[in-house]
Amino acid sequence: MNPSESSPSSDNGAAALVQEAAVGLLENVRTELAALDLPLALPGVEAARSQAASALGQLDDYILPRWRSLEAPLLAVVGGSTGAGKSTLVNALVGRPVTRSGAIRPTTRQPILLHNPQDAPWFTSTRVLPTLHRVQGELVKGNTPASRAGVAPDASAMTSLVLVADTAVPTGIALLDAPDVDSISDDNRQLAGQLLAAADLWLFVTTANRYADAVPWKLLLDAASRDITVAVILDRVPQGAEQEVAADLQEMLTREGLSGAQLFVIPEMPLDELGMLPVATVAPINAWLANISQDAAGRAEIVRRTLNGTVRSLSGKVEMLSEAVQAQHDAGEQLAQDVQAAFADAATRITKATSDGTLLRGEVLARWQDFVGTGEFFRALESGIGRVRDRIGAFFRGQPPPAVKVEVAIETGLQAVIIDQGGRACEDADQRWRADPAGRQLLGMDDLSAVSPEFPAEVAAEIRAWQGEVMALIRAEGAAKRSQARWLSFGVNGLGVILMIVVFSFTGGLTGAEVGIAGGTAVVGQKLLEAIFGEDAVRRLAQQAKTALDVRCTSLLESQQRRFLDRVGSMGGGTLVQRLDSLAGQLADLGGKEPRT
Repeated sequence: MNPSESSPSSDNGAAALVQEAAVGLLENVRTELAALDLPLALPGVEAARSQAASALGQLDDYILPRWRSLEAPLLAVVGGSTGAGKSTLVNALVGRPVTRSGAIRPTTRQPILLHNPQDAPWFTSTRVLPTLHRVQGELVKGNTPASRAGVAPDASAMTSLVLVADTAVPTGIALLDAPDVDSISDDNRQLAGQLLAAADLWLFVTTANRYADAVPWKLLLDAASRDITVAVILDRVPQGAEQEVAADLQEMLTREGLSGAQLFVIPEMPLDELGMLPVATVAPINAWLANISQDAAGRAEIVRRTLNGTVRSLSGKVEMLSEAVQAQHDAGEQLAQDVQAAFADAATRITKATSDGTLLRGEVLARWQDFVGTGEFFRALESGIGRVRDRIGAFFRGQPPPAVKVEVAIETGLQAVIIDQGGRACEDADQRWRADPAGRQLLGMDDLSAVSPEFPAEVAAEIRAWQGEVMALIRAEGAAKRSQARWLSFGVNGLGVILMIVVFSFTGGLTGAEVGIAGGTAVVGQKLLEAIFGEDAVRRLAQQAKTALDVRCTSLLESQQRRFLDRVGSMGGGTLVQRLDSLAGQLADLGGKEPRT
């Protein structure tokens, strides 16, 4: 054998590898679509969600089953408008009433799938249309009219598929009688769309009066975009008008990219006593179906065209969904930034209030002055820094008032500031979200414009923890200065609240001695600490205490911020968009390949 020639076994092996790779790709696409979340109320999101559900359904109903079983019989779905005569056509094709037809609308509620008995294994399983459970139907016997054939309109739910084996159906092709595409029932229309999306081949039935209607043409144009093999059956054409009407419809088909569609014309004919059309009226359609049945290469070509076109269409849907994910990500980022900006402003205001002397007023100032005294001690400070050490020693030996009142006042004042700024941030974030449709949807009926009920207790606990941290700094610094241990023994708490007072005047790196806030309050505190620890140590302690306070305040605000941000969640974007774009490209490539049947 010429090395350039390939053997049948090598061709089969290569085809199997292509098939395996295709199925793997499609399963990856399915996994991504099943996990896709588009929660934000953005323009066009409903269409994107519908597109995702449609793509997922078509993967399950048609694309994956067909790629896994390329040799399976063709599924020809008979669809069309209300009253077009679909069920009457199906009955005529098999030569007996098998599906109900009549004047009551909608007639077809439960789809009926007719197949040759030899092809039964392909359809009794859930290979195609897995969401519809199987019901075994029986052939109508005797002279049962079409008006009583098949399943009664209200007799069964539309979640099932009636399977009827009939030798009149050629092997290699099955007929599925679908509900009306323009039914008054939403469920009927949805089921009709699902069935048509699962078809290898469409038998699209319309009438001389309805062939230009918008709904059928929307579906036909979709078929054209996916390169689906379509046979259009023009039913109930008045006698003598066949050529004129058929020519007009053919021109429309050509204009809309469906020039390759088979066109069959059924003239207006009276039905017999069983509600059947004369056999001769559908003979050309039966001959066409029989030819498909007998032509394995022709069936393979239909599979190739429909499958590739549907995969290319899926590629476009995935690409569009990638754009929708990016839009969700961008919108989510904007909502998150709005919240973060509101709470960042609050953090800035808290930082300012805890360093510009704002807290050194009111109750804090009163309790501080009670603690240090305002008479002899202040005059001692004014008489000269040289004697401060002696005065401080006397101050502590004189048993100063307990520092606890100052500590409580600091806690109360600081708590009020943090709660107030947290509330303002919540209100700001809530207002920003309510000005955005996506934000309003995330908020729903919840009111997040105030802090959570547990927030005040959380603030109090964090402030007490910070005060404990400040006391620990004093202890650690005192332990390093053994000569000052006797002063520390007189009041770690006292020195701790003094350090807090200094922190609250720590504006722009300046301490109380440099800005003189609240009538010398912080000046007193700084001089007391400097007399014990030294100037450099006081600056370092104040910076450490301020940083610790800022960290705790930030943590408190973040707990309120999370009430908003948790609603945004993960909006995808980034890697998800890249994955979807990559899958869309791979699908486009796959849609250009020819599956081997």
